[in-house]
Parts: sequence; C-alpha cells; structure tokens
Amino acid sequence: VGRHDNFFELGGHSLLAVRLLSRLPAAFGVELPLATLFAHPTLAGLAAALVDTRAQDGPQHHLALTPISREQPLPLSFAQQRLWFLAQLEGSRTAYHIPLALQLRGPLDVVAWRRSLDALLARHEALRSVFVAVEGQPHVELLPAEQRMPWLTHDLRGMADAQDQLRQFVLDEAHAPFDLVRGPLVRARLLQLDDDDHVFVLTQHHIVSDGWSMGVLVNELSALYAAFCQGQSSPLPPLAIQYPDYAAWQRQWLAGDRLQQQVTFWRDHLAEAPVCLTLPTDRRRPAQQVFSGDLVPVQIDAELTQGLKQLCQRHGTTLFMTVLAAWAVVLSRLSGQDDLVIGTPTANRSHPDIEPLIGFFVNTLALRLNLSGHPSGRELLAQVRHTALAAQAHQDLPFEQVVEIVNPPRHLDHAPLFQVMLAWQNNDQGDLALPGLQVSPASTPLDVAKFDLDLSLGETADGTIAGALIYATALFDEATIQRHRDYLIAALRGLVADEVQAVNRIPLLGKAERTLLLETWNQTAAPYPAEEAVHTLFEQQVLRTPDAVAVVYEDHALSYAELNDRANRLAHHLIGHGVGADDCVVTLLERSPTLVIAELAILKAGAVYVPLDPSAPPARQQWVITDCASRLVLSDTPSDRATEVPVLVLDRETIDALPPARGPACERRGGDLAYVMYTSGSTGTPK
Repeated sequence: VGRHDNFFELGGHSLLAVRLLSRLPAAFGVELPLATLFAHPTLAGLAAALVDTRAQDGPQHHLALTPISREQPLPLSFAQQRLWFLAQLEGSRTAYHIPLALQLRGPLDVVAWRRSLDALLARHEALRSVFVAVEGQPHVELLPAEQRMPWLTHDLRGMADAQDQLRQFVLDEAHAPFDLVRGPLVRARLLQLDDDDHVFVLTQHHIVSDGWSMGVLVNELSALYAAFCQGQSSPLPPLAIQYPDYAAWQRQWLAGDRLQQQVTFWRDHLAEAPVCLTLPTDRRRPAQQVFSGDLVPVQIDAELTQGLKQLCQRHGTTLFMTVLAAWAVVLSRLSGQDDLVIGTPTANRSHPDIEPLIGFFVNTLALRLNLSGHPSGRELLAQVRHTALAAQAHQDLPFEQVVEIVNPPRHLDHAPLFQVMLAWQNNDQGDLALPGLQVSPASTPLDVAKFDLDLSLGETADGTIAGALIYATALFDEATIQRHRDYLIAALRGLVADEVQAVNRIPLLGKAERTLLLETWNQTAAPYPAEEAVHTLFEQQVLRTPDAVAVVYEDHALSYAELNDRANRLAHHLIGHGVGADDCVVTLLERSPTLVIAELAILKAGAVYVPLDPSAPPARQQWVITDCASRLVLSDTPSDRATEVPVLVLDRETIDALPPARGPACERRGGDLAYVMYTSGSTGTPK
C-alpha cells in the first residue's frame, strides 16, 4: 500500500483491506472497521484514524487464539456444523467437493510427489478431521498424523482411448462420495498419459477446505516437492495453531454483545426481504431443487476493465462492488423486481494467525439492494458500497444462523434468502512452481450448480476481468445465459459511459437482439379473409377442429364445439330479448369463459359488444351504458341499482340451461362494427 498514494489505486481490493486491518490489533491494540479504510484510503488518513480511535477508546484487548487440548472432544466451527447438518439432511453431494486438476509435463518424481501429499495431510489437522456424532451431537476426531493420503494411479500409456478414459476417471473422481465419519476427506489420483505426461487430480470436501485454502495448499505443495526432490526435509515452519483451535476460539469470540450486534444487523437488513428472485426461465422450476449445472465463460476486455477501475477510484468502490451494481441492474431488469438479495462468499479470515491454515473458513453474505425510484449509476454505487461494507463488518455470523434469524418461508425448489450469487476471486491462488515440470490447469467437468445463477469473476494477469457464469441447467438453456452475460457487459459499459443516468435507462440489448425483438418478430403481416366476420371465421374453425381445446380457465376447458354450442344458445336468447343488428350490448363480466361466450354470442346475434370493467365506479359504468345506448347489459352478478337498461345475469349454469340452437343467420361482413372500446383517459371517449 505504501507504494501508492491511494488505496483505490490498487483497485480497492477488499481482501487486501481485510488483511491489513487484521494486523492492527496485534500491532497497535486497535480494531478498526473495514469502512474506516474506505473512508481514509491514504496511509496518512488511516494513521490519523488509528490515533483518534486509540485516544478515544484506549488500547483494546482481544481474545487470544491459542491451542486447546486434544484430549477432549473437539468442536466443529459454525461453518462445519452447517455442512455437517446438510450432509445428514441430504446425504453426500458432489456440490460440496473442491476439485483441483493439473497437467504435469516433464520428469515427475512420483515418490517425492506422494511424500509431499502425505506431508500436507500430516501438517494440517483440518485435512485429517472426521466428524462423529454422539447422541446426535457432532464432534471432530483427528486421524493420526501417520495417515497417508488416499492415492490411486492409472497408467494410460499407449492406449488408443486414453483421452476418453482420462475424462471418465476425472468424472468418476468428481462424483465419488466422501465418508464424513471415516475420512480422510481429501484424496488424490495420478493418471499417466506418457512417460513425461501426467494429470494429477486432488479432491477435497468443502467441510475441511475452501478457496483460500487452495492457495495455501498449492504454495506448500510446491515447497515440499522441491525440497523432497533434493533429499531435503520439509522447509515449512511449524503451524502455531490448527483449525480445531480456531473452531474453539470462534465459539468464545462470537458471543455476548458481539453476537447480539451481528444478529440485530442481519435481522434488520433482511426484514421482509423477497423470498425468491423470479427470473424468466426456459423451464418451470422443479418441485425440488436440482443441482445439475453448466457454465458460459465471461471475458471483460482490458479497455472496459480500465474504465471500471477509474469509475471505482471516483466513487471509492472496489471492482467487486461495481460489478455487483451492474449485476443488480441486470437481475432487476430481468425479474421486474426492485428489491434484490444477492449472495456473495467472504473469506472470513480476519485473524492473521489463521491465514496459513487449510480449513473451512469461508462464509456467505446476503447483500440486499433496492433499485426502486430509478437511481442513477452514482447513487447505486454509493448504495452498493454502503451495503457491502456493512455486511463485511458483520460477516462473522454464520449464514445458516442468519437464515434461522430471518426465518424465510422454506421451499424445496430454491435456496433460502437468495438464488443468485456473485463471487469475486481475489484469493491467493498460489504459485505451483515444480522443478523440471511444466504445470498447467487441466479441464475438469462442471456439472454442479448450487444456485440458479452464480457469477464468478476476478482480475487476470493481462489486465482484464474474466470468469464464468454458472447456471442451473434444470432452469436455463445455454443461449439464455449467453444473453445474460452480454447484458452484464452492456450494463458495465453503461455505468462507465454515463454514471449520472438512471440505471433503468442503460441499454442492455445488443443491435442484433434489438432488431429481432422490435422488427423481425413484429413482421406479422399475413393474408387474412378481411371480408368475413369474426364469428363466421370461428365457425369455420369449429368445423375443422371441433374437439380441439378453445378456452382454458383454471381447471376447466372448453373445446371449439362446446364453445360454439354455448354461444349459439346465448345468441338466440339475446335475440329473444330484442337484440338486433348493430345494437350495443355491454359486457360487465369478469375474465372467464362466460365473457368469451358472451362476446361471441353478441357477434352471432348481429350486435356489437362493449366491454366494461366490473371494478369501475358505478357512475362510470352508468355513463358508458347510457352513452353507447346499450340495448342490454350482461353481468355475472345481480345489480340493485335502478337502470332503464335490462340486466341479464349470466353464469355457467344459466347458459347450460338454455335450449340447444344452431347459429343464427345474420348478415354481417368483415367491415361491420364488432365492438366499442372506451378509453380510460380523461375524456373516456369511445374508440
């Protein structure tokens, strides 16, 4: 930070901020909230804030993170407890597997490689943890440090179908379940394609690891392999604490006033939040959530990335916050909802002693944003910044406890509180430098989606933003998600181009899609027998498809023949009440099959129908009836008001009781009057 004049010159990375602030208590005896760094983004400003806080509050004492006895049952962390409970409820699921696949080209020292893996397992107690329940209450037990990492090897050299077998082995590895009781909850496979060509696959259960842990694992694996290849001992310093020590500390630290502050924040933040984000889907949501998934890549070019960084500097936001604002714009436009809840993972490593540990620390935050009132881009960025910082300041309360506090209605077809995620990949991914080997990521199958949509992005070394949009294949087609990705990029461009305009005015559609929607799909001109009347054309359709469904209402349906029969009966009944050619007949009917029958019957009787909203004020109804000189009023409820125009009450039973009849012969042509529609404007005059 000291090499830059302003924290936001670094892109305002919240991870960097958390790591900086986590060191202040030990160094200065002062704890500062994350919002303080964003309010004082220079070193001078931060130093002044430190002095002021210390002068006002004095040195602050913090609960030390120290080792606990291994002779007693070891507690689960809150995050582990959440996953353990879900495993009991849902069984083993691949949705909680963390895969790592690497292509290793060059002379691999297999003995040193496996020894490195065994050393990692011995070093990190989290990887040797198993979860045992006594009378329904889980606790952690540790496998012995001598335990070797589960290891499978496959020699595919010289096989014609080596690539097919490779894909199958990788797929099998991704779907093989873990046993939480017996463990270990990490395993490895080595597949040899040629003498100097291997694919290494490592799979961990999320209950013992997370995204940050992957960077720790990669860095330590590099150091161990390099040392063991040269016959040296492990170069890694001993760990001062282990994950079980953190789990015990967490339960003491998150208590009392600190716990109550977090509970109060999340209860207020999510009070009366929407239960579900109703995005338009390609298929109906299954009755029970399905976790099959796929992804489309997302690439934001260097020019737009630079524009986003400049926007961040102007408004004191991080790239994550700015992308979150654009993502909220897209989701609001797609769903038609102004009140949104978007989930995001947070590293939750606010104590410096836990940074070198492998373990499950990550938590999930529910960020609630409101786009009502058509905020400008500037206003939305300010709201997102405030919301994200407040949530980060209260990130310690486990997500499952947040769900219990808010207590939203539970549904099996979607996740609680939010169904859409945004993950910003700013963890240290590690540097796997192995002597004599070229290392590159190997493709792994992604067929799991924990949420409807999960946008995962991060900065790349070449100055761009890249990642993927993961989606539930039970809900969406790939083409739909590709459009969603394009909408996101358009929203980002709109924020950069004009931060003052209302975000609901940002154009999301590309030229091709706009042309398709506004021009191509509106080219609906078609030959039409304009010389014939509507009811005559309908009767021709009755002759062609008498048994086809014509009207559906709730659980009731009418075929073309049934609809025609009822309209004929009612048409003769209307003629019997004096309805004739060009007479107006008001329909004061709710939307139902009765309304369709009535309008068709009026046309068959040679008359003109005048639709009138039953919820309109009585004075308005009376004015329309008088103005159009209605011969008759058709209503589905009796009327107690005095009127010179007869009112005929219709319902399904009344129409069915009318005598059967053939269609009346009336001389009507296509150019004759069919209906009169009154506008709802200030004049209310008819069309």
